[in-house]
Amino acid sequence: MPVSSTDSANAVEFDRVAKNYAIYETPFDRFRELLCFGRRSFHRDFQALRDLSFSIRRGEVFCIIGENGSGKSTTLQIVAGILRPSAGDVRVSGRVSALLELGAGFNPEFTGQDNVYLNASILGLSKSEIDRRYRGIEEFAEIGDFIRQPVKTYSSGMVVRLAFAVAINVDPEILIVDEALAVGDTSFRHRCMRRVHELRARGVTIVFVSHALGEVKAIGDRVLWLEHGRPVALGDPDTVVDSYLAAMSEREGRAERQLVHSFVQQPAVAAVHTIPNVDHRHGDGRAKILGIAVLNEYGEPLHLMMPRTRVTVRISLRADESILQPVTGFVLRNHLGLDFSQVDTDHENRRLPAMPQGAAYTVDFHLDIPELYPGAFSLSPWIADGESICDWIDNAITVQMGRGEAQVYGYIQLPCRIELHAPSHDTEHCVA
Repeated sequence: MPVSSTDSANAVEFDRVAKNYAIYETPFDRFRELLCFGRRSFHRDFQALRDLSFSIRRGEVFCIIGENGSGKSTTLQIVAGILRPSAGDVRVSGRVSALLELGAGFNPEFTGQDNVYLNASILGLSKSEIDRRYRGIEEFAEIGDFIRQPVKTYSSGMVVRLAFAVAINVDPEILIVDEALAVGDTSFRHRCMRRVHELRARGVTIVFVSHALGEVKAIGDRVLWLEHGRPVALGDPDTVVDSYLAAMSEREGRAERQLVHSFVQQPAVAAVHTIPNVDHRHGDGRAKILGIAVLNEYGEPLHLMMPRTRVTVRISLRADESILQPVTGFVLRNHLGLDFSQVDTDHENRRLPAMPQGAAYTVDFHLDIPELYPGAFSLSPWIADGESICDWIDNAITVQMGRGEAQVYGYIQLPCRIELHAPSHDTEHCVA
């Protein structure tokens, strides 16, 4: 079905759009179907989109949310012209710049510089126009001399830096962003979001897909909620996102209640409301660290850790907005300010239940302390919603590591068991 450009007041229009994929059980089934010349089918149809209609106004920031497999990426790929709908009409008006799958459109054998010129030319820029924009692209990407190296040598973060730098510097009229920024580091994500706001102020239409619902609320004019390829709700960000969060919490059902039982229905403990030190604090503020304490085995405040003992790090949290995927933990730093270790609920496979607005949790981390070199260690607690940091406090509490029975060389004494074996016969024959 057609995907056309128009001079409509809307940048994008979907009219009863559907998208089907043929699913084959084995590669041989695809071959068998080709041999039948359409007389017999060896596949089943999967409907990624069903009867989807919406419009995006020029200059609007239009966000799409939904669970994995809901049709978000398929919708963006149709807008970008990568896919064609199976049914319905799609009308797109304006130059589209898409930041979809990581590194999509990049040739891994080419250098970053070559890929800049290749991608920009595909988007319709002449060489002289790319020459004028190249310095801005290079400065925004901040990958240094790697821009003259093959893309196959890049880290995932470097790829997304370069891809975003190209996408925003080709004067797009419609910018499409699909979760790509989740790969970048925090400072780069913040810089990208600032540039999104700048493009929005210039009247660029932005179509944005993200699981970071705080970002959706912050920049979206309207939000479309998709489920199994169908629209569930379309409207202002606060209303749609809150409805989505409520539905996701309800859907967790029994499994979610079991998680709540395993985490919350433990013997009651007093929440911590003290933060001994704040060197630096940042985050989007949707949830907060209320307090942190390091306790001994009797639940008493601990200031001196001894090797081969058990301590508890207690962190109390509060959600000031709904948090769909809460993750909490802390970074352990040594006296040189180097990150020594990190502990968090995700890495320990203990998923926290969603936090409705106003909910408060206290999480205990029980640690068996190895033999570390004597010195001061600080703990920096944090809480996030998925990839989005809500609150982070640098060096909130400091504890001293005591000296054990043995001298520790380096940073840590590794647990070790030593065995002595009798010489083998082969060894004896080799001895002169």
